[in-house]
Amino acid sequence: MALAIGIVGLPNVGKSTLFNALAGAAQAQAANYPFCTIDPNLGVVPVPDARLARLAALFRPVKTTFTTLEFVDIAGLVAGASKGEGLGNQFLSHIRQVDAVAHVLRCFEDPDVVHVGGTVDPRGDRDVVETELMLKDLESVEKRRERAQKGTKAQGKAGELARAELALLDRVKAGLEAGTPVRAQPLDAEQRAALADLFLLTAKPVIYIANVDERQLADPADPRVRAVRELAAAEGAEAVVLCGKVEAEIAELPEAERVEFLASLGLEEPGLERLVHAGYRELGLITFFTVGPDECRAWTVRRGALAPQAAGVIHTDFEKGFIKAEVTRCEDLLALGGEAAVKEKGLMRMEGKEYVVQDGDVMHFRFNV
Repeated sequence: MALAIGIVGLPNVGKSTLFNALAGAAQAQAANYPFCTIDPNLGVVPVPDARLARLAALFRPVKTTFTTLEFVDIAGLVAGASKGEGLGNQFLSHIRQVDAVAHVLRCFEDPDVVHVGGTVDPRGDRDVVETELMLKDLESVEKRRERAQKGTKAQGKAGELARAELALLDRVKAGLEAGTPVRAQPLDAEQRAALADLFLLTAKPVIYIANVDERQLADPADPRVRAVRELAAAEGAEAVVLCGKVEAEIAELPEAERVEFLASLGLEEPGLERLVHAGYRELGLITFFTVGPDECRAWTVRRGALAPQAAGVIHTDFEKGFIKAEVTRCEDLLALGGEAAVKEKGLMRMEGKEYVVQDGDVMHFRFNV
C-alpha cells in the first residue's frame, strides 16, 4: 500500500535539508531564502527493519525488499498561503492526497539563516501553518456546503441525505472557525468517512518534528524542544527531535561509519529512522513478512487487518481466493533458525479468514483462484 506523509513548515525551518537527507534527493534545493522549492519534491524512503535484515541473513534470498513510505516536500508556507500569499494555494493542494502531515518546527538559532517571523518560536510557527491549513479546509467545506444546501430542496431520500450532509458540514465549519482542526473535532467514524472525499488537511494525523542544532540534540531539557513535545503530547501525536544538518551528514557516510558517528553523538539510530517509525505508529501501520529463497519482503497493513486483507496487499487474487495462512512469529523463526525447526516445535499455525494479523508475522498464503 502506497502511503505518503506531507512535510510542511514555514520557509527556512530546514524542510528541504531534511528531505534531502530523507530521500537522498539532490533535486530538493536548500537555500537561505523563502520559496526555493518550486515544485513539490517526492521521495520514496525504505522503512528500516532489523527483523527483515535478519530474515534475509537466514534465508539468503536473491532479493530483499523493504516496505516504503513516500514523503512529499512542499514550498514553505507563510501567513496568507491559503489565499495565495507566497506561492500559495498550489502547494497546499499538493498535500491533499497524503495520509499524514509532518510539521517541521525550527528550534535552532542561526544568524546566517533568516527566520521569516523574525524570532525562533516553534509554537508560534505551528500556529501560523495550522491556521493556513484550517483556512484552506474552511474554503473546501464552504464550497461543499453550497452544493449540499442546493440539494436540500430535493424530495425524498436525496433531500434527506443532503440535509444530513449540510448539518455535518455546518458542524465542521463551526469547529474550524473556532480554531479547532478537524482531527480534534468530536466526530465519529461514520462522520469522518463522510468527509473523506474532501481530503481535509487538518483531518490528517500529525507528526511534529523539532529541528535542532547539535547542542540541542544533547539537551532534552531545551525549552524549545520541550515546547514541541508538549504540543505533540496535548494532541496525542508523535514528536521527533532531530538535527537536519546531522542527518544530512549521516546520509553521506558509508554504512560502516554510521554506527560510530551516531555513538559519538549519543544516538542509537538516525533521527530519520525515528521519523519513519513515528510515521508508521501515527498511521496505525504494522509489518508482516514473506520469506523464501527468491525474496524476503516486508509488507504494510493497517493494524487490525485480517489475513485475507494482508493477502490482498500482495495480490488481489490472493484475497479473492484466500483459503488459509501459515503463520509464524518472526522471533520464533529467527531464534530456531528455520521453518523446519519451527514446525517441529509446533509454532507454525494455520489461520483462517478471521485471523487478525500481528506485527512481525511471517506468512505464507494458500489460495485458489
